[in-house]
Amino acid sequence: MELTHFDKDGNARMVDVGHKAITDRMAVAEGFITVNETIYKRIEEGTMKKGDVLSVAQLAAIMGAKQTSQLIPLCHPLALTKVDVHCQLVPDTWQIKITAMVKTRGQTGVEMEALTAVHVGLLTIYDMCKAVDKGMVIGPIYLVEKDGGKSGHFIRREAVDRNIHR
Repeated sequence: MELTHFDKDGNARMVDVGHKAITDRMAVAEGFITVNETIYKRIEEGTMKKGDVLSVAQLAAIMGAKQTSQLIPLCHPLALTKVDVHCQLVPDTWQIKITAMVKTRGQTGVEMEALTAVHVGLLTIYDMCKAVDKGMVIGPIYLVEKDGGKSGHFIRREAVDRNIHR
């Protein structure tokens, strides 16, 4: 198997996508943060000292998607056409789920942008709540679905089973 991000001498390189067809690209990622009961209730009631945790996390996730190429060394800068982020309280497990859907029309996919959005949103929740408890756990974080490009359509099996893909 050829490693695409290294040249023949083992030097890191950004893959040349100039020859690839311009197609519609889409990716969905999701992830979770588990908090304690106190944090969960404060987020739910909107009483965290730093403000509306879910709104700030949503904005941070959008910003994270837009900054992916600045954070991940070999990612291409992309003109994103859509970033849609949802934060959802999961009461049975004291979790917050973040789902990010990213679209572009281009020569490379947006999986990294969707995953980065989720990571940044979850880290923002941690940052806004760490004064109450530093024992929060982030994860799992994973790709739910991607479409477009040569590798085609991917849907995580669990997403099909739970009917969570777009």
